[in-house]
Amino acid sequence: MEIPHHNRHLSSNSSISMFFVSALILWVSAAAMAAGLPPDVTVPAVFVFGDSIVDPGNNNQLKTISKCNFPPYGRDFAGGKATGRFSNGKVPSDMLAEIFGVKELLPAYLDPNLQIQDLLTGVSFASGAAGYDPKTSKITRVLSLSDQLDLYNQSIARIKAEVSDEKAASILSQSIYIVCLGSNDITKTFFGPFSRHDNISSYTDLMVNWSSSFIQELYGFGARRIGVISIPPLGCVPALRTLRGGFKRNCFDDANNAAILFNSKLSSLANSLKSQLSGSKIVYLDVYNTFLPLIQNSSQYGFEVSTQGCCGTGNLEVSFLCNSFSVFMTCKDDEKYVFWDSFHPTEKAYKIIMDQIFKDKMNNFF
Repeated sequence: MEIPHHNRHLSSNSSISMFFVSALILWVSAAAMAAGLPPDVTVPAVFVFGDSIVDPGNNNQLKTISKCNFPPYGRDFAGGKATGRFSNGKVPSDMLAEIFGVKELLPAYLDPNLQIQDLLTGVSFASGAAGYDPKTSKITRVLSLSDQLDLYNQSIARIKAEVSDEKAASILSQSIYIVCLGSNDITKTFFGPFSRHDNISSYTDLMVNWSSSFIQELYGFGARRIGVISIPPLGCVPALRTLRGGFKRNCFDDANNAAILFNSKLSSLANSLKSQLSGSKIVYLDVYNTFLPLIQNSSQYGFEVSTQGCCGTGNLEVSFLCNSFSVFMTCKDDEKYVFWDSFHPTEKAYKIIMDQIFKDKMNNFF
């Protein structure tokens, strides 16, 4: 896949660079205290790889139908702007930057307006509809995991062109890296109409192997603090309820069981790599068991609807199907909904999930 190339000029003025870096360190230190990080710990940047859950707009620059840079997406984002985030507002990549005390929003690496200052504090390389399986990304013409790693490698060169090699190495080793993939492999590649796989056990083994290779490559590039996010309860998202849940639109148990199987293997992988890779902190982040209660006991979290999305009818609308023609049917108060469209949660649901996960896992990165 052809990846857009950045031609933006990088400043060579070392005094300006050092002033910015010094100011950045002071800001990050203050933000770290507010974020609840352990004492004497700062996080200079957050780098995210993955799919639509953490894509803040990279797909805007690609020739793919997996986009959402149009209304009603982004209606609760600052200025009511559809930025390419697959939700009504912020997405987990933004929340990660806040949680670790870095900045309020995590930009897309392919954003044509990206500045070097943005890059020094982290970006998202994620691409909606991507997967661990290279075929998953190829089907929808989005950035594969290999493509995302190439962009990260490109970003390292840009960082080193702006600051010293020593400072760049420090930024890379102390930053947080998050990997969020797998849902599209299960829903589209394994359970999709053109699947060539009939054994979920062997397919999830392949997924874990791809994940392992990627994490080790990240480690080779200097990453040490790496979080891997599990697959959510896919069978309960509105789209799969509609397509696979029968007349009553029940949860599609086969997809949930596939997610549970993969997650158990991913958790074991994280523990294994943590012991193998010297100085690393590989952290498994359990979204499945954090998200499921929001769906099963939604009223306890302040929600009223958990089987349909807010957009349109809420049964199938996602990406290009959730568009300006859906606006007149879209719910008025999305804070009552667990899901924004038929696949992605609302900003409110995302925030509850992320806050709960990192309340227990924050210290594991340090």
